[in-house]
Amino acid sequence: MSLRHALLGLLVDRPASGYDLLKLFDTSLAHVWPATQSQVYGELNRLAEAGLVDVSAEGPRRRKEYRVTEEGVKELREWLVAPTQQQPRRSELLLKVFFFNLGSDEQARAVLAERAELATAYHERLAELRTELEQDEGPLTANGRIALEYGLRWAEMERDWARWAAEQLG
Repeated sequence: MSLRHALLGLLVDRPASGYDLLKLFDTSLAHVWPATQSQVYGELNRLAEAGLVDVSAEGPRRRKEYRVTEEGVKELREWLVAPTQQQPRRSELLLKVFFFNLGSDEQARAVLAERAELATAYHERLAELRTELEQDEGPLTANGRIALEYGLRWAEMERDWARWAAEQLG
């Protein structure tokens, strides 16, 4: 997924300003594809230059409201059915695991215990979000629940793995 397609997807339902998109991003897509303010505004400019969005309204303080064009919807639909590219995974945790022999088992267990705690906390945050989503409706919410379930299962797996890995030491 790219930021380009995330923004196009958010604009399909209704026009929005960069500020509105950032708020919507933070409450939905940030768990799967985080983006900063400068990334969002930069990408909106690139989308406009490419003719995939246009400015549908301008307000005070240079506030622009963007709407997706027909070309933008076409781009989004083509992306949706294109093969998903495998993203290279980088994990500082797994890199550390490879070199646990350079420290003590106690230090390694502490690293793994911290990861288990972080995964548990992340799972709890996602579970709270799931509760909030139960009252909402719409395609973004329904699809968001599916993505949320992936996150919940990933957090459980990471927690369980960290506990298992700690038992394997020494």
